[in-house]
Amino acid sequence: MTPLFPPRGSLARRFNRAMAAVGPFEPGPKLAVAVSGGADSMALAFLARDWAEARGGAVTALTVDHRLRPEAKREARWVRDILAAQGIGQRVLVWHEGESVTRANLQARARRARYRLLEDWCRTHAVLHLLTAHHRDDQAETFLLRLGRGSGTFGLAGMAAVVERPHLRLLRPLLDFSGDELRRALAGAGRDWIDDPSNADTAFARVRVRRALPGLEAAGLNAARIAETAARLGRDRRMFEDAVARLLAVGASPDPAGFVRLDRAGFLAAPRPIGLRALARVLGAVGGGEYPPRFERLERLYEEIAGDCRTRTLGGCAIRLAAGGALLVCREPAAQGAVMSMAGPGTLTWDGRFLIRLSRAGERGSKLSSRHTLAPLGREGWQAIKSDAPGYAGRPDSRPRPLPAVVRIGLPALRRAGRVVEVPHLGYRRCGAGVGSLTITETRPLPPQPLSGAVFGVAGIGRGGGNR
Repeated sequence: MTPLFPPRGSLARRFNRAMAAVGPFEPGPKLAVAVSGGADSMALAFLARDWAEARGGAVTALTVDHRLRPEAKREARWVRDILAAQGIGQRVLVWHEGESVTRANLQARARRARYRLLEDWCRTHAVLHLLTAHHRDDQAETFLLRLGRGSGTFGLAGMAAVVERPHLRLLRPLLDFSGDELRRALAGAGRDWIDDPSNADTAFARVRVRRALPGLEAAGLNAARIAETAARLGRDRRMFEDAVARLLAVGASPDPAGFVRLDRAGFLAAPRPIGLRALARVLGAVGGGEYPPRFERLERLYEEIAGDCRTRTLGGCAIRLAAGGALLVCREPAAQGAVMSMAGPGTLTWDGRFLIRLSRAGERGSKLSSRHTLAPLGREGWQAIKSDAPGYAGRPDSRPRPLPAVVRIGLPALRRAGRVVEVPHLGYRRCGAGVGSLTITETRPLPPQPLSGAVFGVAGIGRGGGNR
């Protein structure tokens, strides 16, 4: 396929440098690109197609229909036809809940749903790299939004060029490009795009910040300058990340049951900024919040840990002092998700923390029961199983693994007709009639955020910069 943008032109050469900076990639790389139909994502799709084909790879465009606007389905078909003419395959991912969602916190909820759909598709199709079209203007808006929330160095560093997710790498190769130049390049190539009306809705904070940016330019505070500041802070963040990783490598002990033991003395001995960030990292790994807690709340928790250490909650986690002076950070039971109904075998992510594989328990061809559910064990579940010795018959000691009570009641438990039949973390499997036709064959920890992730990827400063 003939490249849409001149291979030796400035745009293509800068994109190639940006992709080299966010590498490495496998031979014949397979890329997924999030394409809404806007100018920035359409430009990214064409740039990524040219880059991948030159290396023997391929691109799939992923378009999310949030079901928030009636015309979204028609727009997704338009995107499909335009991309198909350029040799790019497209898949439409539907957020069915969008039809009934309220406007309360709409953008954040839609964003979470969008990334869940995109990442699930990539995991299912073994695609390791997901590209999004965030650019310099988006980075400036993110900086100002986080400044308004009182963020520190980590937040003001903005969006990372590389984010390590459990099954893929999220890449943002356009952080050194402006929205205007992407639109000009697309128009110059004779390509059209879709303008989403929600991008002009001042009910959303990001839109209000976007509209305020032109007024800031008179004071020299334009998007490029703000993005440069975010990039410099990103370099500082990388040094902090190294120190945080060292602290957690020595003082944090993740448990397969989904909690972390933290060396309180070592944690408090570290410089306060490092300790605060380490605490935020642990809360993210256990609680799975999309964003870290507000800085003032994190500081308050830090002070409480240094003081009386009574049980506290923050970020979907319960924090308490354990035996030997360690800190126990576990999932807050009240923050866990709803009950999940199981209709048959398969693999699913439960509470964002565990990858669970369900298989047939009976003979092949036996009728599957649709009465299975997966939910937290709870206190009543624990009381029901703790004296059931036959249920532990497969364990050498015939006893459940000792775990703190607050951890135990939040473990995934398979139920049939409301009765607990299996708790893998406790080695429990109910015997006799009424067990049902499903069993859990694998339960793997899947932290929503890595305890110690890859180095923060920073976009280069300046128009020709790379991720250095």
